[in-house]
Amino acid sequence: MESWKLVRPTEEHLEEVRAYRQAFLDAGDSMDGAGPLRRCEDPAEWLRRVRSYEDPATVPEGLVLATQYLCVREEDGAVLGMLQLRHYLNEYLEKYAGHIGYSVRPDARRRGVAKWMLHEVLPICRALGLKKVMISCSKDNEGSRRTILANGGVYENTVYEPDDGEWLERYWITL
Repeated sequence: MESWKLVRPTEEHLEEVRAYRQAFLDAGDSMDGAGPLRRCEDPAEWLRRVRSYEDPATVPEGLVLATQYLCVREEDGAVLGMLQLRHYLNEYLEKYAGHIGYSVRPDARRRGVAKWMLHEVLPICRALGLKKVMISCSKDNEGSRRTILANGGVYENTVYEPDDGEWLERYWITL
């Protein structure tokens, strides 16, 4: 069985981050929980940007403090998933995206990676002082729905996100 670890990204992960991005582009899939990865062809630029989210002095306007994590396969260092933990909610996050966004590399799905990542980050949320976290998923994303429910998510409602033209289910996990 594979073993995984949840880590903060560093320069040593940049080639794996590049491969992760390319796998999503090749699949025509979204990169939720990966920060600005879709827009950053250079993984070093992506790393610089996600690090800027960690400091109140450098968080870009309109965004919130956030910590980026990678799910790395211990055997070979492959990046299988990404998760972004937002420390608090702004208006957009409260309505649509929530505290946590995540994605799993297309060829690593259906192995429990997302469920494991979400489980691993909940104690970190607690340590930040959060009492509950909101997570959303596309109403058509059965895998994400199951991941959220398996980690204690309670459905609140479904909302329409006009920028992406997508219906999102909103869930809360009490810590």
